[in-house]
Amino acid sequence: MKQLDGKVAVVLGAAGRDNMGQVIARLFAQEGARVVVAGRHADTLEALAQAIQGRHAVCDITRKQDVEALAQLGVDAYGRVDIAINCTGWGLMAKLRDTTEEQLDRLMDLQFKGVFFFLQVFAERLAACGGGSIVTMSSASVHALLFNHAAYIGTKAGADALVRCFANEYGARGVKVNALAPGFTTTPMTERESTMPGLQEAFVKEYPLGRLGTTRDVATAALWLAGPDSFMTGQVLQINGGLTLRRNPLPREINAALAAAAAVPRPV
Repeated sequence: MKQLDGKVAVVLGAAGRDNMGQVIARLFAQEGARVVVAGRHADTLEALAQAIQGRHAVCDITRKQDVEALAQLGVDAYGRVDIAINCTGWGLMAKLRDTTEEQLDRLMDLQFKGVFFFLQVFAERLAACGGGSIVTMSSASVHALLFNHAAYIGTKAGADALVRCFANEYGARGVKVNALAPGFTTTPMTERESTMPGLQEAFVKEYPLGRLGTTRDVATAALWLAGPDSFMTGQVLQINGGLTLRRNPLPREINAALAAAAAVPRPV
């Protein structure tokens, strides 16, 4: 028997090619779940839904009516929703003095208000269906600070507090609410950075397990939280190879690693 046989899962933030949401959706489908994938780009969502024999919807997490419609689609298509995964986010890098009000508004809408809407809608919907599991994405940088990342870190930390609040109030109705906190993870979104000579080396030395994370690492952790064997709620699972035992590299260390890599002669 597969881990998610008979379960219905909604995965928001699955429009990017091979991003965390897509990898999670594929793994859940392999484990027997019927999956609704959602995000902002209909063409990639449709292709993914066809590949996993699921359904898809365009959804903007910053609009509560979109989130409500997404939850309703799960019920209309499959009769219930048991699992809700939020993988949306925006990794803004901006110096403290340069961060604009527009950037703050966008991050607040996406990573705090949007997360509130997602938890608000799906906690109630899952409770009405007899319980289930909600997982949203946090970040290791909430604890292992990264320079020029304050607005991102602040909104993620606020969303972590929401996870605790919703877990506390909905636990009695059978709803688990948790978050995953990856570190620097190799994804299509980080492809440019992760292939810069020297950059990976600057980060990897701070990871006790000796490598950066992958989307598969995140997906398997989400599978455990979504499944019946996890007796956990209100927690942020540090799925980052031990990074939060140490720290992210400082800007001068990153620059030194890039410079050192650039100085190495390349094969002609």
